[in-house]
Amino acid sequence: MAFNSPGFQPSGMRPTTRGVIDADIDVGLRQYMLRVYNFMAAGLGLTGLVAFMAVSTGLYQRIAGTPVMWVIMLAPFAVVMFLSFRVHKMSLGAAQAAFWGYAALMGLSLAGIFLVYTGASVARVFFISGATFLAMSLYGYTTKRDLSRFGAFLIMGVVGIVLASLVNIFLGSSGLQFAISVIGVLLFTGLTAYDTQRIKEVYLSTDGIEIAGKKALMGALTLYLDFINLFIMLLNLTGQRRE
Repeated sequence: MAFNSPGFQPSGMRPTTRGVIDADIDVGLRQYMLRVYNFMAAGLGLTGLVAFMAVSTGLYQRIAGTPVMWVIMLAPFAVVMFLSFRVHKMSLGAAQAAFWGYAALMGLSLAGIFLVYTGASVARVFFISGATFLAMSLYGYTTKRDLSRFGAFLIMGVVGIVLASLVNIFLGSSGLQFAISVIGVLLFTGLTAYDTQRIKEVYLSTDGIEIAGKKALMGALTLYLDFINLFIMLLNLTGQRRE
């Protein structure tokens, strides 16, 4: 007896609503993560451009050592805090403007690395940082292992090296700076995988355009910070200083 009546198909061939939903989520998630990485890459590009132009035009040299430099160095932190607490009340356009402003300020504050380290050294460390970041972000995106249990340890570690860095401003210890850099590389390498998984998990296919855009923007900011800090730590360890 053949089962050819309408509505019946062998179970292996019957399309399910759940399967369609899963496929839609998978496509939406890929688009969401691509948007995160695009925001991040554009932010890094803007930072690099501003840093290069600030040194090339002499702007950085004119403000270095003046009180203005302290404002520039602290301003990015203020923007991050502002975005973290106010992004839900901001429009997507305003949040994007704050992100681009943050990336530009970071470029101005980091411009000094072109005066301290050789251009070839900066480029080499940038590509090493990029390769490390891509590998760990891919791991965080694809692994089935729950990385959330490492989150508290990684965040406490970051707080620790921030405090140690502040202390070392007054101590000027090369040994302590070396230890901070080594630990920092390990921490931000781990944070890249952890943050990627966390950004992936906050995605919801039911989010509207505005909410999804803000999530992607904040995810990009998080990964941007992971990359920048990894880059700086590696530069401190392996960068070739100018004579």
